Amino acid sequence: MKISRKEISVVAVVGALLMTLAIAVSGQGPQGRGGPPPGGPGGGFPGGPGRDGLGPLLRDLNLSEEQKTQIQKITESFQESTRDLHDQLRTLHESEPDPLTSGFDEAAVRAAAAARAKVDAELAVAHAKMLSQIGAVLTSEQKAQIAAKRQEFSQRKRPPQE
Repeated sequence: MKISRKEISVVAVVGALLMTLAIAVSGQGPQGRGGPPPGGPGGGFPGGPGRDGLGPLLRDLNLSEEQKTQIQKITESFQESTRDLHDQLRTLHESEPDPLTSGFDEAAVRAAAAARAKVDAELAVAHAKMLSQIGAVLTSEQKAQIAAKRQEFSQRKRPPQE
């Protein structure tokens, strides 16, 4: 069974969307556990949501209190609606065969990858929906500021052209 370029592209896009999620989601906090998130107020990853609950793309936008409240409700709803998907993904990852210890079973690896890809696709759709809802809360000026920040971020990530 060959993996098509389309399947590889889908997986790459889903991965990019999940990276965007890690960067852009605001209002993150501990889920059902006491105390701060792992790694302190940054949510366990550099540039993550801080004490203000806003990710780096939403910080410094001069959001009104109403906007902050709406965005927090959107992100909390997203977290709640995707909790089962995250649990499924974690379970799938934990149950996949380890080729270092159990030998290589191509069919099992492909089946596990396909199952994860389905869940990843659902998460990508939910994430895009959440971002769309957040975008509807922002003003045109705030959207322009985010576009500029994204451009700046992508320029920093690219290797210099020779």
